[in-house]
Amino acid sequence: MSRSHHQPPHSRPVGHLPSRLLTGSVLAVFLAFFVLPVLWLVLAATKTDQQLVHDNPLSFGSWHALKANWHALTAFQDNAVMQWLGNSALYAVISLVITLGVAVPAGYALAMTEFRGRHTLLVATLVVMLMPNATLVVPLFLEINAVHLIGTVWSIILPYSFYPFGVYLTYIYFTTAVPKDLLAAARVDGCSEFRVFWHIALPLATPVVALVGFFSFVANWTNYFLPYVMLPESSQMPIQVGIGTLLSNVPSFNPTVGDLAIQRPQLALATLVAITPVLIVFLFAQRFLVSRMLAGATKE
Repeated sequence: MSRSHHQPPHSRPVGHLPSRLLTGSVLAVFLAFFVLPVLWLVLAATKTDQQLVHDNPLSFGSWHALKANWHALTAFQDNAVMQWLGNSALYAVISLVITLGVAVPAGYALAMTEFRGRHTLLVATLVVMLMPNATLVVPLFLEINAVHLIGTVWSIILPYSFYPFGVYLTYIYFTTAVPKDLLAAARVDGCSEFRVFWHIALPLATPVVALVGFFSFVANWTNYFLPYVMLPESSQMPIQVGIGTLLSNVPSFNPTVGDLAIQRPQLALATLVAITPVLIVFLFAQRFLVSRMLAGATKE
């Protein structure tokens, strides 16, 4: 006669409780420091200035207040916000095209060829990549001023276009992820170096090209200090410098402003407008990168 054993109901091991508490605490900290400020910013654009000060910080204002804030924002300096957005798009897109045309071939050349000074060039690229952008503004200003380009679109596009991080990232990718035997076989079959790069290496490097493009676009879009120094006219400003102009016209921060005053909810709305293109690019780039990275990770 067999003895039946009654199994206790399934229960989680006691040791899992501390790890779950730690995970929950970390998520709560991320929520407090990252999600709540963005939520507050979105809701602030739907309020009047008085509501922003006195109402619950996470309460919704009204669609009427949002519409009024939009009209006030676009009326500032004859719809300067839209002009600033157009300037940012122009600088970022043209610089992105030049960046991809320079960084990807440069990374390929550094990875696939041996020449005198290659190691020095790699070290210099890494050093410039690690330097804060603010430290390069004065040397760049002196160089651009020497060729009389201060105040032109090229004073922003040219410094944006040469992206050391993109060169180093593509160098690492071509060194580690692209099979050199495949490229060597193409050369044996009579392909020129340009055809090897264009028809074999570049299609294999699509994920890193997209990654460099995304990082370059975001870096160009969010750059503040360089356009602030290079562009003297308001009509040439990108949106990041324009938000600084809006900030100086908020009475709470600058009591001397007159009829061109901008209220704090309108400033919040301008910030949302400024980050929306980056958010859209991120969403599209994320889908593209994930699909490309995982394309060879599954078997039929």
